[in-house]
Amino acid sequence: MVTPVVKLKKLIDKMEFENLTPEIDISKIKIVHPEINRPALQLAGFFDHFSHDRVQIIGNVEYAYTSSMCQDAKKNVYREIFSRKIPCLVYARNLQPDEDIRELAIQYGVPVLSSSKTTSDLMAEVIRWLKVQLAPTISIHGVLVDVFGEGVLIMGESGIGKSEAALELIKRGHRLVTDDVVEISKVSDATLVGTAPEITRHMIELRGIGILDVKALFGAESVKNTQNIDMVINLEDWDKDKEYDRLGMDDQYTEFLGIKVVCHNIPIRPGRNLAVIVESAAVNYRQKKMGYNAAKELYNRVQRNLMRARGEEDDE
Repeated sequence: MVTPVVKLKKLIDKMEFENLTPEIDISKIKIVHPEINRPALQLAGFFDHFSHDRVQIIGNVEYAYTSSMCQDAKKNVYREIFSRKIPCLVYARNLQPDEDIRELAIQYGVPVLSSSKTTSDLMAEVIRWLKVQLAPTISIHGVLVDVFGEGVLIMGESGIGKSEAALELIKRGHRLVTDDVVEISKVSDATLVGTAPEITRHMIELRGIGILDVKALFGAESVKNTQNIDMVINLEDWDKDKEYDRLGMDDQYTEFLGIKVVCHNIPIRPGRNLAVIVESAAVNYRQKKMGYNAAKELYNRVQRNLMRARGEEDDE
């Protein structure tokens, strides 16, 4: 599993922060934690359990409190904060530090930034973005496609037909996210997001033909950069001695990064139209999310017919 980091410069560019300490080289500063910290207790002198590895945000309350302090006390508490090697200090609402604080920041190599956003909006936006960027990530072998809005991850042994199925789906109007390598990120306790490595984005490999640029061949509407992973289809060679699920009463699952995802094992043999099977699985999954389960409906019909038959026998 990859342990991601985010360069501070990327955060600054994304959030359009104003850099108040351009003298500091920010190119090597990295953020490793998706949460933020408002150092209210630290400004009051309490440093136990200080989350120094997080982005530190100063809002109206913290700013007003330090404004009431004498200059020496203010410098001492900021010196203590900066000495803990925080990644950066961000002032919300276009608040500005005084020159003494800026000089201390430069002395300790801590970038001081400013944002026009309100404190609550700034916190929410930074946390949301960092959670995506710093999500636990793994890479697996497979193909990810967007089928009717559902993220379908197609897996199976090499050469079994994953890319061919994806190509047929693309021709039928669906969208490719990634072929061959799928980078899966856990962005929340219930959500997995798949994307393609930068080097192979929008490319697909077909044995005997080579590499195809899907975006160039089929247009921008045929590709997508990211997609939630809603279900998995695992392709496997047909085994006449194996018992396959024919009703689908109970969902089967596979697990990535601790999150369970619905999984269907599809046996492959000549004549089966994989694209149609994948489409049907995606639509059936959507129906189940909307509360309709065809297998259970069939079961209920059978039960009703049995009860009706028994009633007729009792009448006789």
